[in-house]
Amino acid sequence: MSPDDVVESEAAGTDDVTSDVPESDDVAGDFGSDSVTDDAVLEEPTSDVLDVPLRQALEALLLVVDEPVDTAILAAAVGRPVPEVGDELVRIVADLEAAGTGWRLRSIGGGWRLYTAPSAAPVVERFLREGQQARLTQASLETLAVVAYRQPVSRARVSAVRGVNVDGVMRTLQTRGLVEETGHDPHTGAILYGTTSYFLERLGLTSLDDLPPVADYLPDVDALDELLEEMTAGE
Repeated sequence: MSPDDVVESEAAGTDDVTSDVPESDDVAGDFGSDSVTDDAVLEEPTSDVLDVPLRQALEALLLVVDEPVDTAILAAAVGRPVPEVGDELVRIVADLEAAGTGWRLRSIGGGWRLYTAPSAAPVVERFLREGQQARLTQASLETLAVVAYRQPVSRARVSAVRGVNVDGVMRTLQTRGLVEETGHDPHTGAILYGTTSYFLERLGLTSLDDLPPVADYLPDVDALDELLEEMTAGE
């Protein structure tokens, strides 16, 4: 289970990975509310949904949400009354505290979400500060170099330069915060990528103009186009 999908450290400088989560005007933040927003109106729950124990269903939903979720929305998802779901959420809060688990359920901004336990903050901070700084592989470094010197550039063009599929490596670079989407190619509609400000920070550069002049060793755009045509000719 990826920690990015579930929990964030409270001691890492933020209480919530999502910012400015809007509160609904139609749903009260209190878990005892009987009102349900339009977004919370789901299809009538099937017997399969109703057969799932309430505690199990709520825990599963809380593990996959990427922002605080209102009690009414959770109740609609599990097909149970809002007060019943609210009471169960409160029990989960108490049970997690009593069991001394590594996460806590909290109500933030009128919604519920799992967070790391405050007592685990030193471990989480150390992981985020040091565990995510593992050296990039040779493939990642080569791909990052192509993006840095040819940005904005599509995955296909990067693949053409390296001669291999770079989808997985590009995802890694995005996860590391070194590469990001910058737009779309006006002709092909392909997603274009470029380096981030974090990339400059990590290299100690002020701007891309400070990059060493090695771009001359990379194929020019026309050569890339010819190579792309050759690669796709047999498809």
